[in-house]
Amino acid sequence: MKQFKTKFIAAAICALLYGTAIAQTPTTPMSKTQMPTAPMANTMPLTKGDHKTQKDVIAAEYKSAKAQCQSLSANAKDICVAEAKGKEDVSKAMLEAQYKPSRDMDKKVIVARADATYKVAREKCDDQTGNAKDVCMKEAKAAQTAATADAKAQSKVGDAKVVAADKITAARGDASVAKTNANYAVAIEKCDALANEAKSKCVADAKMYFGKS
Repeated sequence: MKQFKTKFIAAAICALLYGTAIAQTPTTPMSKTQMPTAPMANTMPLTKGDHKTQKDVIAAEYKSAKAQCQSLSANAKDICVAEAKGKEDVSKAMLEAQYKPSRDMDKKVIVARADATYKVAREKCDDQTGNAKDVCMKEAKAAQTAATADAKAQSKVGDAKVVAADKITAARGDASVAKTNANYAVAIEKCDALANEAKSKCVADAKMYFGKS
């Protein structure tokens, strides 16, 4: 299963789209949190007993990981807890996907990984201030939105293939709109670091490219 790596996603898109006007402001990459990965296809379903055993293992690992965070303080502790919780959430989603395999379960794994990565990145953004923090948060949200939109689109496309081709187009359109709106928000946030004419031009360029009025 494709693992979504969100580092530089929003920053790379914006850099390509706006050039020097928007590139005048610094960007902060998304967190590269390591989440559990495992193949979703051709995996033997678990028995009820195996499911319970693995669920207990996940809970125990989360408890242990969270306990290790207690020696930290301030935002470092918050990041540690978010990473531990994110790993638990992804592991649980993967477990359920193996226990009851389906396209919907596969989608939930991708969404869980995107959400977990976003929550860790959001905590790391707290280490910054001002516009740099605002941009960091927007980039984190944009990457989460893109990953979630793609997961939903894939699921809709799979269902639509057995119904009609027009639903495939609609599903992809929904994902495109969601990603466009998220990246537009990042661009506008970067413009806030500019002033006067430079800021106005930055906003105008972003609106023109994304078709906003």
